[in-house]
Amino acid sequence: MLTVSPSPHVHGDFSTQRIMLDVAIALMPAFLVSILYFGMGAIKVTFIAVVACMLFEYLIQKFLLKVPVTVTDGSALVSGILLAFNVPSSIPTWMVVLGALVTIGVAKMSFGGLGKNPFNPALVGRVFLLISFPVDMTNWPRPRLMDFSFADAVSGATALGKLKEGLMMGETVDKLMVDIPGYLDLFIGNVNGSLGEMSAMALLIGAVYLLMRRVISLYIPLSFILSVVILTGIFWLYNPSRYADPLFHILSGGLMLGAWFMATDMVTSPMSKMGMMIFGIGCGLITVLIRLFGAYPEGVSFAILIMNAVVPLINRSCKPKRFGEILK
Repeated sequence: MLTVSPSPHVHGDFSTQRIMLDVAIALMPAFLVSILYFGMGAIKVTFIAVVACMLFEYLIQKFLLKVPVTVTDGSALVSGILLAFNVPSSIPTWMVVLGALVTIGVAKMSFGGLGKNPFNPALVGRVFLLISFPVDMTNWPRPRLMDFSFADAVSGATALGKLKEGLMMGETVDKLMVDIPGYLDLFIGNVNGSLGEMSAMALLIGAVYLLMRRVISLYIPLSFILSVVILTGIFWLYNPSRYADPLFHILSGGLMLGAWFMATDMVTSPMSKMGMMIFGIGCGLITVLIRLFGAYPEGVSFAILIMNAVVPLINRSCKPKRFGEILK
């Protein structure tokens, strides 16, 4: 008997639960670093974001959509962690819950759930909070090593924020760099910022794990980061007193988190290799334009969301070569 069935005909051991578990594990080094510098604030924000995302997904599927509940697939867990990684550790609890509602209810479930959302849910939640509550979303506590108290932390601007503000006041990059954390601090995470912007080192450890587990590929992250390096390098060589060097742009802000963990989202990124590279280059270009010429000091979130909207066009333009013959 010849069994005829639709593709795919080759199956692997990948599943939604396994992929989401791998992503959650890969985020743990950065989470531990955030706890090291922000203490109980990092734990509280992450716990609330994860619980709220999972609860909202359960309630919406159970009582509004009345479809099978899939909260155990791990996607809401990862969305909660990524949402927490995109906000300050000092953000009020009710804002975290509201951000989780937008992340799950608006950006994910309103489109039908996992696999149908065109935009990265955690980034939609983050941008919503940033636009709605800019003061609280830009109130960055300064890191306090091994301080696990609930005492109010002194706040300050991020490295990108200090650079943007200083340049607007007519200062030069060399003068501003004196008051901005050095490259070693940026690499290990001893800087102001959101939980996921703390440590490029920890994020790279997680990225290596995802690559080893074949959850992500290098096409999007490398094209994203290299495009930022090339573009910022051109401006830096043209006028080093006005523009920071590429290494500063790589280590500061949410570039590493966005390139390795958010732009690589399977649902909202292109399917072909060429499409992935176009997507990454587009993210890098928009990020640099916003950082250098936009009103915000950071542009990673906006860049990824804008390129998410272009993914259908990229997929249509970068179709893989067909196998076999179409019978007429």
